[in-house]
Amino acid sequence: MNKKHAFNRRDFIKTSFASFATLSLVPRYVLGGPGFTAPSDILTRAVIGTGGMGMAHVTGINTACKLLAVCDVDQVHLAQALKAAGPDAKGYQDWREVIARKDIDIVHIPTPPHWHALIAIAAAKAGKDIWCEKPMTRTIAEGEAVVAAVKKHKRIFRLNTWFRFDGGFYGMGTTVKPIKKAVLSGMLGWPLKVTLSASTGFDWKFAWVGRTDLVPQPVPSNLDYERWLGPAPFKPYHPHRVHGTFRGYWDYDGGGLGDMGQHYLDPVQYILGKDNESPIEIESEAPKQDIDAVGTFRRIRLKYADGCEIILDGEDQDKHAAFLSGPNGKIMRGFKSDIPGFEEKIAKLPDPAPQVTDFVQAVKTRQKFALNEVNGHRSCTLINLAKTALQTGRVLRFDSKKQRFINDKAANAYISQPMRSPWVL
Repeated sequence: MNKKHAFNRRDFIKTSFASFATLSLVPRYVLGGPGFTAPSDILTRAVIGTGGMGMAHVTGINTACKLLAVCDVDQVHLAQALKAAGPDAKGYQDWREVIARKDIDIVHIPTPPHWHALIAIAAAKAGKDIWCEKPMTRTIAEGEAVVAAVKKHKRIFRLNTWFRFDGGFYGMGTTVKPIKKAVLSGMLGWPLKVTLSASTGFDWKFAWVGRTDLVPQPVPSNLDYERWLGPAPFKPYHPHRVHGTFRGYWDYDGGGLGDMGQHYLDPVQYILGKDNESPIEIESEAPKQDIDAVGTFRRIRLKYADGCEIILDGEDQDKHAAFLSGPNGKIMRGFKSDIPGFEEKIAKLPDPAPQVTDFVQAVKTRQKFALNEVNGHRSCTLINLAKTALQTGRVLRFDSKKQRFINDKAANAYISQPMRSPWVL
């Protein structure tokens, strides 16, 4: 076939769906009988990072798509992933080789967060759609760069937390939908205060803290530690710095706040209708933080321009706090309320606007997924604002539109952090 007329599978998918409005679709059963799946309907995927949560991406996440590649810098992790991935998957240690494959449609990124932005941007440039683990990015500037790349290259992005549209929301005993309905109705009044604590059903996982007593250890032969660090500053190897306990170090994540923050805060952002803005004032109460190891916090307050507040009650100081409280009523743990006839009123309210919650559908139809790079960046910004308040130890003022701290050079240094050569955004 002449190269000018070559037509690959990805082009076929795009043009087929672009033609839906003008073509009559032939029922699948006419083409090949019940259950028939045309080759052009099967999307392919790769998983970069196969330790811990990465194995869930290999074996149980988005399995409707064909797995063609797995990648990890730890040979043990890679071997385990290859064993579980099936005969069609090939193994890699360098994620750039995965990105270079033209037969992969979707790239999963369950690496530590310090790699999320670089891999997501490279995937977008290579024409891949993206399924990224939380937190979306380690800094605000990284998030901005991901948003720009996904937009420029017209990709579909989803973040791997789902509580805004599916599943029981921790201690609430319900999905987020009825909570959103209550807020939309105005029955609680405005502004609202949200408290996330053990008493309202949220565990901040303070076990995910770093250590300040690390003694350098020899790097195991199965681990390419230099490649694991990548853009992060060089620190001597210690097993507590990598794999399951990496979350305890600022260079790679943000402790329990980084681990659970987007699971908790993204639904809150959606409930409050704050997908297009960020808090303007952030304050923390916490022990002085180590420059390397993440510590715990007592309380973090994030306040919006309209007076709405989110309280991260790390030490569960207010054991009587409601999850959601306004001038006209409260919603407590277990979806209980002090509003008379609350459940009956909720049942009569209209549902929130529909969302695209099937990622494969979003990829094939080129519709934005419910939790995408734009609203995901805003909810990740909540985490990064809280982290900066912890690290600076003072009240911070933030410009929600410019996404920069106001007259605070030291705080702004956390927004755009240098990467170790040769890596740049």
